[in-house]
Amino acid sequence: MSSDPLSSDPPPPGLRESATFDRSTIHEIQRAARTGIYRIRGWGAKRPLPHFDDLVVLGASMSRYPLEGYRERCGTDVVLGTRHARNPIHLDIPVTIAGMSFGALSAQAKEALGRGASAVGTSTTTGDGGMTAEERAHSRTLVYQLLPSRYGMNPDDLRRADAIEVVLGQGAKPGGGGMLLGQKISPRVAEMRTLPPDIDQRSASRHPDWTGPDDLAIKIVELREITDWRLPVFVKIGATRTYYDTLLAVKAGADVVVLDGMQGGTGATQEVFIEHVGIPTLAALRQAVEALNELEMHRKVQLIVSGGIRGGADVAKALAMGADACSIGTAALIALGDNSPELDAEYRKIGSAAGYYDDLQDGRDPAGISTQDDRLAQRLDPVVGGRRLANYLRVMNMEAQTIARACGKSHVHNLEPEDLAALTVEAAAMAGIPLAGTDWIPGAGGTAPKSNHEGARNGPQ
Repeated sequence: MSSDPLSSDPPPPGLRESATFDRSTIHEIQRAARTGIYRIRGWGAKRPLPHFDDLVVLGASMSRYPLEGYRERCGTDVVLGTRHARNPIHLDIPVTIAGMSFGALSAQAKEALGRGASAVGTSTTTGDGGMTAEERAHSRTLVYQLLPSRYGMNPDDLRRADAIEVVLGQGAKPGGGGMLLGQKISPRVAEMRTLPPDIDQRSASRHPDWTGPDDLAIKIVELREITDWRLPVFVKIGATRTYYDTLLAVKAGADVVVLDGMQGGTGATQEVFIEHVGIPTLAALRQAVEALNELEMHRKVQLIVSGGIRGGADVAKALAMGADACSIGTAALIALGDNSPELDAEYRKIGSAAGYYDDLQDGRDPAGISTQDDRLAQRLDPVVGGRRLANYLRVMNMEAQTIARACGKSHVHNLEPEDLAALTVEAAAMAGIPLAGTDWIPGAGGTAPKSNHEGARNGPQ
């Protein structure tokens, strides 16, 4: 963020700010008029959107019997890739680390992500640009992303991975390609991606060798053959026409569908993409589960949801709606130290502030995370960063367990839509969950009152 338009002194009494042309909007119009270029930034959508905070969990009281947290077990493990892969991946917790590239992130950050994920028995993901030695060495379970750019694509590294993720879309920019500006194309990044250093890189918005699900099915078979049918194949979609995209991904042969909602972050893209393209994670999750149920493939093809996942409550609610696991990106970077108040003075030197910094594309990150500047990157100790991430993941997992036990569940995957209620009409309609205190699911059809159990069946099972 180059400046904070809301940080000026309070206006004189009696003045009223326009809801349509507020100070942020005026600032952006004037910036565009002054520079003639569109705004690029990282992170995800910043405007308020219906989210998991708009759902509450119905803990046990009389009609349900809770589990005792210190004496009764609540499992959290998950197996991904059981449909076709000879070697599905087994994770101890239902939270994974999303794909973030070496290039967007420093080598130290990639190593820290691998260390943290491995410490708690979960997976991390390469992102665009290939696999670094540090990442492979410190990741017990590593998912190799295959993106339209093919940057860093190496069949040998593909075979060394534990799963493959074919990326068709990303929540922050569905229908758009990636960006890596020249200041982050270091000699090492350039060599891995076969690019000239210091020159802006634009990734394609679609894969060059297929145009639809039939072509994707052929590509998935090729990937299975090159890895001797050992590895699970994930297909990642950005949340837009989620119901149909999920159907097609499953029919193309995916073992796992990864769904990224519009609250998902990015290293860099146009702000108009981030704020105006895609649908919220809450709405997309319901559609994906409906598609899997339509094909009778729910739980047979696993579903990972990402986009704005922050804590164990978000995880528990997503699992209750039908996800098998959640994935985090922005939250993982925050755990490593991104936007830390301790660095506020450093952020202000570059025109931002702690909690506001979103210029992941410029390579000046004081935390040493989203940079290729060796001097800055050295500020991040991968061992310390990995320990912080592991602590955060453990807390998320314990929070999800706490909620599951309160609902009387011996495993987090036993959470169900009936364990949820919605606080707003919008969230109830999007999630297919009854509005709290009623049996009403907006848009479910019909006007006759339903029992709570019948109402829950209108949501994903």
